[in-house]
Amino acid sequence: MATSGVRRLLPFLAWPRADGASLRRDLAAGVTVSLLAVPQSMAYAQLAGVPAYYGLYAAFIPTIVAALFGSSALLSTGPVAMTSLLTAASVGHIAPPGSGQFVSYVTLLALLSGLIQIGLGLARAGVLLNLLSHPVLMGFINAAAIIIALSQIPTLTGIAVPQTEHFLADIGQLLSRLGELHPMSLAYGLLAMATLLAFKRYAPRLPGVLIMVAALTWISAATTFGEHGGKIVGDIPTGLPSLSLPASSWAATMALLPAAFVIALISFMEAMSSCKVIAIKTRSRWDENQELIGQGLAKVAAAFCHSMPVSGSFSRSALNLAAGGRSGVSALVSAAFVLLTLLFLTPLLYHLPKPALAAMIVVAVANLIDVGALRRAWRASRDDGVAAALTFVATLAFAPNIQNGILSGMFFALGAFIYRRMSPRIVEVALHPDGTLRDARHFSLPPLHAKIGAIRCDAALFFANVSFFEEAIRKLERDKPELEIILVAAGGINQIDASGVEMLRELVQRLRECGISLAFSGAKRQFREVAERTGLTAAIGRDNFFGSDALAVEALLTRLQPAAARAPQGAA
Repeated sequence: MATSGVRRLLPFLAWPRADGASLRRDLAAGVTVSLLAVPQSMAYAQLAGVPAYYGLYAAFIPTIVAALFGSSALLSTGPVAMTSLLTAASVGHIAPPGSGQFVSYVTLLALLSGLIQIGLGLARAGVLLNLLSHPVLMGFINAAAIIIALSQIPTLTGIAVPQTEHFLADIGQLLSRLGELHPMSLAYGLLAMATLLAFKRYAPRLPGVLIMVAALTWISAATTFGEHGGKIVGDIPTGLPSLSLPASSWAATMALLPAAFVIALISFMEAMSSCKVIAIKTRSRWDENQELIGQGLAKVAAAFCHSMPVSGSFSRSALNLAAGGRSGVSALVSAAFVLLTLLFLTPLLYHLPKPALAAMIVVAVANLIDVGALRRAWRASRDDGVAAALTFVATLAFAPNIQNGILSGMFFALGAFIYRRMSPRIVEVALHPDGTLRDARHFSLPPLHAKIGAIRCDAALFFANVSFFEEAIRKLERDKPELEIILVAAGGINQIDASGVEMLRELVQRLRECGISLAFSGAKRQFREVAERTGLTAAIGRDNFFGSDALAVEALLTRLQPAAARAPQGAA
């Protein structure tokens, strides 16, 4: 028991015992992932609005922390596109992009979102993340991918456009200034995209991103791209990031708290999708609460490194798995390669053209667009389709404050869920040829008997929907003036609360005064136990409970027969 507790606190102790073969695989996987992580992290730092080397900081210590304290050993943690975009959007409306205050607030945001995730993990509240439905998430991801791609146009074209609170208006202003296009920037951007797409199609096993970055950095230096008006990465501080508590204030904390919650939610959803894939592929287990703690600690580590919020990366995790990674050692190897870059290789990145980083972002987020998911949501349910469409439109409309878009979708989805629970499906039923009670209108079934009304309730009976159930009973009374028995097919009632019990108690009494009996068929154990404990069974009458629909119909029809017809033959 003690050993199990220690391993929950220190999950890396449960890593499989290393041998020569597994170490070689982890080494190869770690190097492979780092070849993608180094340039990708710098690109996502640019997307977050902070200097490119902040991405390297985020791919170093936070990667190690997430591997040591998360539950999925092969999850690759670091800068990702969605979290970077949310970071830029969240901080951009309270601090000027590129300013020292902006960078300070980015690290504060990493701290807050990390603390939220740690709190949720310690409270074993990982299940609460299911409040973000798949249609809402897909609506947000599709819109965010478009926004990410559009946000890179200024860097790709070299057109400087001041950012305002209206993202789409900024894009319109950029299009009106195409005369200021910087041809070399566009050429570098298009060449970078073409190179990445070519490697993806014709040589997917090669490190196309690294080759593209190395080639364009050399060409940039040879053509003095930076001296001709092009934007390059420039000086990157050599060495490790300093460790200290992020600067904070009460006003900034309150302003960033809603955004921190959204980032904690979205970033973990992205990490969770990777963990599920890894668990299926490796037939291993993972714990969502422990992973929340690991991801939260990684964000807190990023804050102390003066870096940006991080998350589990789907693309790098998939690469880690495909490259043969066996344990968290591969993440440690990847982080070690980033360390070597910070210590010795940063001068080589001086001439790296920023349009190449922008192209990398565009190509990466293109894979996020999934219009088919929106169509499937609409086909599955009108509410799901509206939630996905609303989130998509709201995210675009609120840009750059895209967190408001996903909050709009979440509130709509929760409201629709509550409304559906408040409006249970209650239908009039009759006897089907197969011996079950089914929807009378849908199957065009004749009534059971002029004196019997039958309904089926397909929901729990609780305080918010008992009035709908009672109204369905009243409708039966109005439509069938000869009514003597009301049968409730109760197989769909999974739960009943105190409000439901009191409603039924009062309903039974009122119906009895009108000469009408209330009966139940196929009631589940949950319903019967509550009815027994509260005295509802006695109030209804034990002889009005039947184990199945067929038994109920047979008994009630017999009950309505004249006494002479029910008497056994030969009775005096």
